[in-house]
Amino acid sequence: MRWSSVLAGLLAGASLVAAGGAMAHDDERHHHARKPLVIGHRGAPGYLPDHTLEGYAKAIEMGADFIEPDLVVTKDGVLIARHEPNIIGTTDVSLHPEFASRKRVAIVDGAAEEGFFVSDFTLAEIKTLHAIQPLPERPQQYNGKFAIPTFEEVIALVKKKSRETGREIGIYPETKHPTYHRNLGLPLEGRLIKALEKAGWNRRSAPVFIQSFEPGSLKLMRKVSDVRMIQLIDANDVKADGSLDFTAPFDRPYDWTASGKPELLARTFAWLTTDAGLRDVAKYADGIGPWKRYIVSTVPDASAPVGSPGESSLKTLPPTDLIKRAHKQGLLVHTWTFRSEPRRLASNYRGNPAKEYEQFFKLGIDGVFSDFTDAAVAARAALH
Repeated sequence: MRWSSVLAGLLAGASLVAAGGAMAHDDERHHHARKPLVIGHRGAPGYLPDHTLEGYAKAIEMGADFIEPDLVVTKDGVLIARHEPNIIGTTDVSLHPEFASRKRVAIVDGAAEEGFFVSDFTLAEIKTLHAIQPLPERPQQYNGKFAIPTFEEVIALVKKKSRETGREIGIYPETKHPTYHRNLGLPLEGRLIKALEKAGWNRRSAPVFIQSFEPGSLKLMRKVSDVRMIQLIDANDVKADGSLDFTAPFDRPYDWTASGKPELLARTFAWLTTDAGLRDVAKYADGIGPWKRYIVSTVPDASAPVGSPGESSLKTLPPTDLIKRAHKQGLLVHTWTFRSEPRRLASNYRGNPAKEYEQFFKLGIDGVFSDFTDAAVAARAALH
């Protein structure tokens, strides 16, 4: 069955955007808020397990402007909030003997993974599971306490919190591995737009950004929605000296790889940061969501103490001009991911996350994804 037919069926009754409608608001596209957005990355994972209603609520209470639900699909076609189709690391599924036989190897975007996959579970079964903290250095006392939410439950929470706080809070959903889901017969895009339509949010002025690493996913949704969209730009491989390797063959949107088209196979994610790439993105999206190292890269810091963990052994290089060039194309720039642990901060920041936020805010960033909403909000308040 043609994808266009599937999408049309899912969106029966929804009004379609006229051709070129995505470009009908050039004045808005070129308007950049004076105050950068703080986006609760997966909720508030610095404190609570990823993608739970409790984590989203905590991020909102800390002042997040938007919260980010990553979306995958159950066997019976329901959107739920999980970071990946494989839930072995983010839920307590391994503790459920009734599901032991479902552990298997699946191919996700060309790579073999062993675990438990959402598409093998009904929503009712998913609701018997609970979230866990995937990073061992973060708080573990909440493991097994919080349920796995549906996308509709996330929307309901955001609307409730908007009423309670008296401020408009937005959602920032991501289509996770859309080609993978489409090949399973469980496409994400129509379900996402249908949920927004039901919520009254399938419009440009809605408190919504949709993001994806796959351009094709955004382009499909642009045909039926004028909601603001962001092209994510993933990390290219990092060389031994800490700099980006822009020639790595597998660091590209998976739909480009799956297409088999020579012109797309010749590109990596980094192409999206070139002037030609930015012009192309501007045809179907309202902004880019690049990994922060495309804006401020790092190299090994010879002066760092021996044995310095993680990014604390690196130092930053002078910023690139990516933000300026993206703005010239009328694109917003929302970057990721900001974390507060000293091991996840380059040596220049001396273990103080506020210094990293300050640098990016002064560079003119339009939004940041943070695991620690309170730190991002405090740093923004100090400058705005």
